Amino acid sequence: MTKGYLGIDIGSISTKGVIIDAQNNILASTYLWTKGNPIQAVKEVLKDLQKQTKNQDIKIVSVGTTGSARKLIGTILKATIIKNEITAHAVGTLSRYPDVRTIIEIGGQDSKIILIRDGIVTDYAMNTLCAAGTGAFLSSQAKRLDVEVEDFGKIALTSKNPALIAARCTVFAESDLVHKAQIGYKKEDIIAGLCRSVALNYLNNVGKGKKILDPIIFQGGVSKNIGVVKAFEDILKTNVTTDEDGHLMGALGVAILAKKEKEINFSFDIMEGQFETSSINCGSCPNNCEIICVKEGNKLIDAWGNRCDRGKSNIKIEQKE
Repeated sequence: MTKGYLGIDIGSISTKGVIIDAQNNILASTYLWTKGNPIQAVKEVLKDLQKQTKNQDIKIVSVGTTGSARKLIGTILKATIIKNEITAHAVGTLSRYPDVRTIIEIGGQDSKIILIRDGIVTDYAMNTLCAAGTGAFLSSQAKRLDVEVEDFGKIALTSKNPALIAARCTVFAESDLVHKAQIGYKKEDIIAGLCRSVALNYLNNVGKGKKILDPIIFQGGVSKNIGVVKAFEDILKTNVTTDEDGHLMGALGVAILAKKEKEINFSFDIMEGQFETSSINCGSCPNNCEIICVKEGNKLIDAWGNRCDRGKSNIKIEQKE
């Protein structure tokens, strides 16, 4: 029997899952859209991972969650560890690239930079406010140009004269794209310009004031776009490394962290339960905390969000209902 460690990364756009062994080898992995329903997304992820390992003698002994819905899913899965994205991505990347000093991560709806010195995270920044420079931005522009977003990279590499596309804001970038098309720019030049604008937006916002040093690892869904990779290399004038599992680094990292925790008896059947979430506005003090409650059937299994003990009375009322 092989001991397996499960890592789940639940983001706003996509949900990723991996099962690793004691040597950090990925035994199974999956990636799918969250579609605004993290609970259902995780059910689908677990179903796929179970299918992939059906004929393998693997026993899941620890579970870790990360990402924007890490607390919710960690509660439901009875996770042994719940960690923030910065830590998870750093650990996952360091497991493969121990000398990494800069991690560039661009996902579907947000992006982050992580600076590492001597194997320790020394600084980071995240951008969750502006859609420009994310996977969602590229997908919307691909539809506008009637091109599959998966083809963006190879089309961009055919450009001889990339268009200068405004990089600061989604609205400006879109209007600039339309203007460039109307005055006759070739589609490949516009696409190459968009890839460059993604890199510039990231460096001007997320990477502003940060000392970006080699080796640089680029990960997240957008790292699959070779046009954006080349744009980063052209602007930074250095090599940028990508990994075939770059979109899984958060899940890999939290699975590695889960190995250090106490072993449990995990079953894929856990997701057959009926889980519901609700929120309570406490109102017992000026904090007016929004308390999130998670129920399995009629049983309250966890609640969080209260910043003082006054919220506990509201949680008890919810528990009785």
